[in-house]
Amino acid sequence: MKFDASLPPTSLRAIPDIARAAEAMGFDALWATETQHDPFLPLALAAEHSQRLHLGTAVAIAFARSPATLAYTAWDLADASGGRFILGLGTQVRAHIERRFGMPWPDSPVGKLRELVAALRAFWRTWQEGERLNFRGDYYKLTLMTPFFNPGPIQHPDIPIYLAGVNTGLCRLAGEVADGFHAHPFHSPEYLRQVVRPAIAEGAARAGRQSEAVRLSVTALVVTQPEETDFVRSQIAFYASTPSYRPVMALHGWGEVADRLKALSRRGAWGEMAQLISDEMLETFAVAAPEAELGAALRARYQGLADRLALYIPFHPGSRDDLWRAVKAGLQGAA
Repeated sequence: MKFDASLPPTSLRAIPDIARAAEAMGFDALWATETQHDPFLPLALAAEHSQRLHLGTAVAIAFARSPATLAYTAWDLADASGGRFILGLGTQVRAHIERRFGMPWPDSPVGKLRELVAALRAFWRTWQEGERLNFRGDYYKLTLMTPFFNPGPIQHPDIPIYLAGVNTGLCRLAGEVADGFHAHPFHSPEYLRQVVRPAIAEGAARAGRQSEAVRLSVTALVVTQPEETDFVRSQIAFYASTPSYRPVMALHGWGEVADRLKALSRRGAWGEMAQLISDEMLETFAVAAPEAELGAALRARYQGLADRLALYIPFHPGSRDDLWRAVKAGLQGAA
C-alpha cells in the first residue's frame, strides 16, 4: 500500500520546500486539491523540486475545463515530471459547476466524464503517434489539430487517469476507463468493500478489463488527540448532509440522520450538525488511535482494500513530522 500526502492550500512560494520535504519524508505521491487554489500550478513547481515523488490532482474539476485545456496541461506536467504525473478528475456537484465555475451541468455527468476521458486520450494519441484527431461524441466534437498547435511526442505519454466519486455510476466508469479511483474521504471500509469495489469490478468486466487494473486511493479521516474529535465530527456531518452522499449513511442504517443533517444545512444550522454524529458513526467513518498506533490501525483497516492511502491532514513540513514517521513505520512494520 502506497503512503501519500496532500498539499495544504498555500502560496505557490511554499511549494518547493513542501515538495522537497515530502520526498525526504518518503511519501510515494503528493496530491493537489482544487479548493482555494488551482491544482496544476503547484505540481509544476513540485516536479522541478523533486526527483522520485509522484504528483497528482485529487482532484481537478473536470467540468470546469475543456478537454483541450486538460490535455495540454497534463501533457506538459507529464513531460516536466519525467512521467510522475497522475491526472485525477472529479465532477463536483451541480451548484458549484453552475454557480462557482459558471459552466453548464450535463444531463448525464457519467456520460460526459466518459467522453472527456476518451477525448483526452484522443489528443494524446494525436500528439504522440500522429493519429488524426477525429473525436465525435454527444458532448465534444474535436477534429482540428494543425502542426502549429501540436506539442509533439514526449518520453512518458501514458498518463494515468484517476476518477473520483462516491456513488456506483462513477465507480463503474472508473472500472471501464480509468487507471485509478479516488474514494471520497467520507467512506467506511464496508462501503468500499460492499459498494465501491464491486462497482469498479462491474465496470471493468463490462470493458473486458481486470478490476485490479484500477488502483483504489483512499484518504482517511483520523483522530489522534481528543481535541481533534470535534473537527472530525463536523466534517462527517458536513459530508453526510450532502444528498448525493446519502447512500454512505444509508448503508449503515443512518439514512434518516442524513436527512436531518440535510435539513439543518439548508437552514445554515452548522453548529447543530456535529451533535448528530454519534460515537459509533465516528468510529465507522474515521480511525481513532494514538499517533504511535495509527499506522497499524490504518493497515488493519485498509490492507487488501486500498492500494494508496493518505490522511485527511495536509502535509506541512516541520509540523507533525513525528506523526508522518509513525504512520509510515506502522504501515511498513506490519508487513
